[in-house]
Amino acid sequence: MTVLTINTPDDMGALGARIAAQLQAGDLIALNGELGAGKTTFTRGLGEALGVRGAVTSPTFVLARTHPRLDGAAPLVHVDAYRLSSPVELDDLDIDFERSIVVVEWAAGMLDGITETWLELQIERPSGGEPDADEAEPRTVTVTGHGQRWADLSWLG
Repeated sequence: MTVLTINTPDDMGALGARIAAQLQAGDLIALNGELGAGKTTFTRGLGEALGVRGAVTSPTFVLARTHPRLDGAAPLVHVDAYRLSSPVELDDLDIDFERSIVVVEWAAGMLDGITETWLELQIERPSGGEPDADEAEPRTVTVTGHGQRWADLSWLG
């Protein structure tokens, strides 16, 4: 487990880019944190670093959005599991986990039986409540690796 302080939205995007450099087909990133914590900002930075086509936006209303990469490598699949009630519903989305890089927002309790290895990010805002759009609040990001693939997180610094 590694705990990081992320000071700005740009820094959150940069964390996404840093993690993107480690990713390959079959990898799963689980994001948890309250509304406005920075989950989509993280995923946007990750997508930009992976070289996906188009902008990464929240898939809230479509549940999952696939972002093909310009180089033809494993696509980024961005899932918003907020409205899902069980891992079965996540599995029913018919995502090709083995050939994609998958990011699941609101992932708590959603990965049972889906995979045995994933990277989990818990993002916390210090003040709670509604985010202030004019003020960047630092975030505490706890990164936990699950399974052998993510046993060593020393590359996070």
